[in-house]
Amino acid sequence: MNAFLPYGAWWSTPFARWQGPLAHLHSLRFAAFTARGALAARGIGADALDFGVLGFTVPQPGSFYGLPWVAAEAGAAHLAGPSIMQACATSARCLQVAAAEVAGGGATAALVLAADRVSNGPTLVYPRSDGPGGAAQVENWVLDNFAADPWAKCAMVQTAENVAAKWGLQREAQDDLVLMRLAQYHGARERGFHGSFLMTALPEGHLEGDFGVQPVNAGKVRGLRPVQPGGIVTYAGQTHPADGNAGAIVATRDAARALSRRPEIEVALLGFGTARVEAAMMPAAPVPATARALKAAGLEMAAVDAVTSHNPFAVNDLVFAHETGFPLERMNVNGCSLVFGHPQGPTGLRCTIELIETLAERGGGVGLFQGCAAGDTAMALVLEVRDARH
Repeated sequence: MNAFLPYGAWWSTPFARWQGPLAHLHSLRFAAFTARGALAARGIGADALDFGVLGFTVPQPGSFYGLPWVAAEAGAAHLAGPSIMQACATSARCLQVAAAEVAGGGATAALVLAADRVSNGPTLVYPRSDGPGGAAQVENWVLDNFAADPWAKCAMVQTAENVAAKWGLQREAQDDLVLMRLAQYHGARERGFHGSFLMTALPEGHLEGDFGVQPVNAGKVRGLRPVQPGGIVTYAGQTHPADGNAGAIVATRDAARALSRRPEIEVALLGFGTARVEAAMMPAAPVPATARALKAAGLEMAAVDAVTSHNPFAVNDLVFAHETGFPLERMNVNGCSLVFGHPQGPTGLRCTIELIETLAERGGGVGLFQGCAAGDTAMALVLEVRDARH
């Protein structure tokens, strides 16, 4: 696949727990504001871009106009391209679409933006002529869809309990993993890992870091009751909804070198994979998606040096490690969505950025991002960071 990310041509806002300091911002306008600042800070002019992809999962006023509107707000009014909504797999799909356009010769450098504000989600009113007296059908976009998959007929947390039961996972293993992930994130934050890509400026003021992250507190984690009676998943063992956005550029090799902050480092996209598992087993879906991404890249799991995951439940990582043999402690070494939250659309892009930065720190290597998504699906991608100095 002839598709690359210019080193450093990526960014993310801090993620903020829902109903927090980003709850009042229009998510797409905020994404455009962030992108404009990020491109300027990197010295990348809009004229270097010739395609765009936008991902979001929670509608905002005006979102009908999608990528063309957001790109124009970001200073790239000449860009055209699709808007994508694929639940928690949105970012991975956006990267795949951009990579395919570049590899196919349709673009030289594509702007990928992903954004969501889960806070204050819309309440939609659908006309319903067959309702009693013509009464409308009303849907709370966020809360109603969290509560029930219309096909699997259960809440998302139930899918985690189903997977935990099938694999015989225990509460202690979940709690141990949560504490490990919290320690990994806080260790990375203390040494400034996230500062290399976080854009802290807001339209008014700044948000210096992720908001709503919990401290490492073993007593609290182990003392929580399960969300469902008789289950193992606690509120510590699942991520929290959040707000934020992220962006990146996907380009040809030559364009990536020209736009890179460090041309000696090459970031190549190698393959993508999509999978769906049986109903109500969502946290297991990243395993077959990973197998397909590795096959597309022509690699085996043994070749992978680092993994990041969108893990809305600790159960995700436990099953992935069980099925692939990849050590839990080598996953998400600098953070994950279980800890910093889940704005849905941009989550996978931030996790991919962290994967690249993790590999760059170690001097290069092969990386895998994987994450599940609504509808018992998942996407995965494989990339390689090559450092000419090593």
